Amino acid sequence: MTRLAGFGMYDFRATHDALDALWDWVALDLVARGMADVPAHLAHDRSLEAIWREPDLLLAQTCGYPLRKHLGDAVRYIATPSYDAPGCVGPMHRSFIVVAADAPYASLAELRGARAAVNGYDSNSGMNLFRAALAPIAGGRPMFASVRVTDAHANSLAAIAEGSADVAAIDCVSFWFVMRERPLLADRVRILAETPVSPGLPLITRRGTSDRELAMLRDALAAAVASPATADARKILRLTGFTVLPDEAYDVVLAYEAGAAAAGYPELA
Repeated sequence: MTRLAGFGMYDFRATHDALDALWDWVALDLVARGMADVPAHLAHDRSLEAIWREPDLLLAQTCGYPLRKHLGDAVRYIATPSYDAPGCVGPMHRSFIVVAADAPYASLAELRGARAAVNGYDSNSGMNLFRAALAPIAGGRPMFASVRVTDAHANSLAAIAEGSADVAAIDCVSFWFVMRERPLLADRVRILAETPVSPGLPLITRRGTSDRELAMLRDALAAAVASPATADARKILRLTGFTVLPDEAYDVVLAYEAGAAAAGYPELA
C-alpha cells in the first residue's frame, strides 16, 4: 500500500506548488535509494491530526508541543527544517506577539484585560511560547478578558485586523507567509514582542519506520537541499536545510510549560 506524506504546517497558497516540487524530487530520490511504496503526491487535503497518527505515514510535519505531549508512542522524529524567515535562527524559531497596527499597547504588561486569539491549545508557537512569554509578568493571574480559538494562525491575524481579537502569538514563518499573501492585512497589524525560541516544526514518520528507512529519509532530504534542481522551490519556501537534532532538543517545550506553571500561570488565560 502506498504510504502518506504531507507538509501541512506551512501549506499556503504561495507554497503549495513549491512543496509539490520539493516532494517530487524527494520521492524520486527515495525510490532510487530502494524505498518501496513511496507516495507520488503530497496529501494536501488531510487534517494534521489525522495524518500524524496515520499507520502508513511516511513523512509529515508537526509541532514541537504535540510531539512531546501526545505523539511519542506513534511517531519517530526525522529532522527539523531551517528557514531564513525573520525570527528563525537555523533550526530554531520563535513566535511574534502581534497586535493591531493602531493598538495602544507598548509592552506585554499592557495586554492585561485584552482579548487573545490562539490557533489551538496544542500549539507550541501559538500557545506554549505565548504562555512562556507572559508567565513572568502575569503575577499568577489571568492576563486576558477572553481567549478565542481560531484554528489557524492566519485566522488569528485576521481576527486582530478585523477587531474581534486584540493579540495573538504567530510563529515567525507563518507570519512571513501570511503577510506576503495578504498585504492589506499586513498593513493592519504589527509585532509587539517576541517569544523565547524553541526548535522549529519537526518532520516525523510512523513509529514502525525502520532505522534503514529513517536513514533514507534523512539522506534524501539532505540531498534535496543540496540539489540545484530544488533551488526555486527552496527559495519560495525559504527553506535552507534540515538538521537532525538530539533526542532531547524538544524537551524545551515542556520546560517552558513547567516554568509557566511554576510562575503561577499554568494556562493561557
